[in-house]
Amino acid sequence: MALSSKRSSTNFITAIINPRQWRLLDLITLFFFFLVAIFFLMAFTHFGDSLAASGRNTLLRSSDPRHRLPLVSAIENGEPRGGGGFLDACSAEEVDHMPCEDPRVNRLLSREMNFYRERHCPRHIDTPLCLIPPPKGYRIPVHWPESLHKIWHDNMPHNKIADRKGHQGWMKREGQHFIFPGGGTMFPDGAEQYIEKLAQYIPIRDGVMRTALDMGCGVASFGGYLLAQNMLAMSFAPRDSHKSQIQFALERGIPAFVAMLGTRRLPFPAFGFDLVHCSRCLIPFTAYNATYFIEVDRLLRPGGYLVISGPPVQWAKQDKEWSDLQAVARALCYELIVVDGNTAIWKKPAGKMCHPHQNDFGLALCDDSDDASQAWYFKLKRCVTRTSSVKGEYAIGQIPKWPERLNTVPPRSTVMKNEAHLYEADNKRWIRRVMHYKKSLHIKLGTPAVRNVMDMNALFGGFAAALISDPVWVMNVVPADKPSTLDVIYDRGLIGLYHDWCEPFSTYPRTYDLLHATNIGSLIKDPTSGESRCSLVDLMVEMDRILRPEGTVVVRDTPEVTEKVARVSEAVRWKATIYDKEPESHAQEKILVATKTFWKQ
Repeated sequence: MALSSKRSSTNFITAIINPRQWRLLDLITLFFFFLVAIFFLMAFTHFGDSLAASGRNTLLRSSDPRHRLPLVSAIENGEPRGGGGFLDACSAEEVDHMPCEDPRVNRLLSREMNFYRERHCPRHIDTPLCLIPPPKGYRIPVHWPESLHKIWHDNMPHNKIADRKGHQGWMKREGQHFIFPGGGTMFPDGAEQYIEKLAQYIPIRDGVMRTALDMGCGVASFGGYLLAQNMLAMSFAPRDSHKSQIQFALERGIPAFVAMLGTRRLPFPAFGFDLVHCSRCLIPFTAYNATYFIEVDRLLRPGGYLVISGPPVQWAKQDKEWSDLQAVARALCYELIVVDGNTAIWKKPAGKMCHPHQNDFGLALCDDSDDASQAWYFKLKRCVTRTSSVKGEYAIGQIPKWPERLNTVPPRSTVMKNEAHLYEADNKRWIRRVMHYKKSLHIKLGTPAVRNVMDMNALFGGFAAALISDPVWVMNVVPADKPSTLDVIYDRGLIGLYHDWCEPFSTYPRTYDLLHATNIGSLIKDPTSGESRCSLVDLMVEMDRILRPEGTVVVRDTPEVTEKVARVSEAVRWKATIYDKEPESHAQEKILVATKTFWKQ
């Protein structure tokens, strides 16, 4: 009996140890209880929420459309999600990430004509849907006008320029701040003295000139100090060895963006700038059959001024380059005003079109069919733009002085031909709207909290014109697939550029205080088919990238679209409120006002 009991126990233990002796029903029962345990763990503990959020964020970072597209749809439809409903933060290494100017990608491209330093954007479906975090120690930026002279060091802790250019007056570090004495390589004693020098030869102060282009601007001190003369400069430089120079400029509250004069036209209309300035910008103007000088000529308004300081102007060992530069200018009938040391100033002819004289660069006029203002991903042309290709009296001396030109009907807009009343109505409409923004919606326009402003769908620049008395500057963006009204904006004495909002913008993270978008839904749709080219989530993640913490977003659109924007706002950690339109407005629209929260990793 004892022996039988012992054998029975041994058989039982052996059965447990050896799974092969388990019956199929036992295995099914065990698996069922395991699933029940997992269900309770997921449904009633924080572990389930964490795991769900982790999985969701992993999928959102995936470039696989099978994962990405359903999640984008869920966000836009406001479907409940784990992890608080927020998109995840990008890694800390991405605090200064610029998707279209990513050195990790661009360094693999051709260096011919600096192609590798131009825009090269990933497909939106390949862009991770995560939110760029602020750097450690980030603070709300110093307010204008104090920011012209100092900013917080920890907001962009890049010491390279201060170490290398401090002796030239670019910038230096003092305690918790970067200090900007206002100097530059060609004006180490300060931009103010340099501007005084230029004013001896060109009409800087009397309203004759308003818009300027500063090429290879460094930290944009020249453009910053031109503001005191009521001149508005668009400053640009590439993302190159002087890391973050444009980021410093924007942190200071100076108009700027990232660009490279390489193989394509710059994203501006023809004849928009009254002054083009290069201070040691190192652009080889006469290379490639003077292609870069030809692009400058396309941008410079007839009767405008070209200033080049530094190489090759009377520069050691650059006699041929200096001689070639003068030869190209003569061939295009530019009048040499003065050569003062290493600074040369030319005036572009304002009258009848100059036919290039006999020259060694093969310069010839473009065909009459050339659209001189087509400039979005448009390859540089090796022909000279005809002033006759753009109708109207827009030369210096013909166009009204500043500030009269702000509200004068621009002379060359094909969109408003014989429709001056539409232009005037648009001006009055935006004056009413901005007053409503300030008084009824309590948007901080006109206060020190708002300096860098972007109008994402600018049309005639009416929003910017209504803000002209406020301490702000406005980047007027005209979508590349909409009617080209950017020439109107420049003729008014405002600035802006072309852009496609299904691509990232050429700026650093955290560079704008306020983003304004009218008809935001149209920015992502094909104008012909009406189909979406990218998602609202893609657009708003990009808006979040370029918006500063505690910055403001204002969206005007239909009730359906504003509700959709409000749902996505939750995912990007904005606090959004929807308001009724102004009492005078007859449009079927709502106004959404959102604030970006100041979150940290």
